[in-house]
Amino acid sequence: MLPVVSSVADEKRRLVVARAAELFDRSGYHRVNMTEIARSAGLEKPTLYHYFKSKDEILFWIHETFINLLLERISLRTEPLSAHDELVEIMCDVLELMQTHRGHVRTFFEHHRELAQPARESVRRKRNRYQAHVESTIALGIENGEFRDVDPHYTTLALFGMCNWAYNWYKPSDKLSSREVGELLADLFTNGVAAKSPAKTVKRSYAKPSGNSRATRTRAKAAPR
Repeated sequence: MLPVVSSVADEKRRLVVARAAELFDRSGYHRVNMTEIARSAGLEKPTLYHYFKSKDEILFWIHETFINLLLERISLRTEPLSAHDELVEIMCDVLELMQTHRGHVRTFFEHHRELAQPARESVRRKRNRYQAHVESTIALGIENGEFRDVDPHYTTLALFGMCNWAYNWYKPSDKLSSREVGELLADLFTNGVAAKSPAKTVKRSYAKPSGNSRATRTRAKAAPR
């Protein structure tokens, strides 16, 4: 959590972090300066330095806030869930935070390399905890028969690739809510897009070229079921 000196100071820090995240989302971390952050938070620049000594420190607290929110959501799920249902919640967590903390999400995924080394290591430990939880959820699903036998590590990375970058295309004004998008992605991830009993399968094969003749393309339809 953000350092607390007084409740007023703590709220000011949270406001600065939130406004900075919005600016980084719109303009990019490198194009925003402390003057703009101060103005966005309704502060004079010298006052901003009373709360944060540098833009790098603000960047760290954006990362820290976001990863803490993800870990907190996991800890708040006190009722036991199946591995499948936990994966649904994990994916919905990220999508829902894209609606409430969009700037934090983009900054977290695009600007972790800009963190100073001690700060990067601190965030990395929490990222590893989060990833370990997802991997263990998938491993549990394999063990109890909910999921087929896949590699938990690479399956976790595939899950991250599917939902973590949705901020590039998801908009709160879309016809689906962030929760509905999360559930849709979770369904695609766990069930795929293939029909359970397709009526027929179309196979395509390509003949190898013979001598100087051009390759002949052939199509073969599987026998009706």
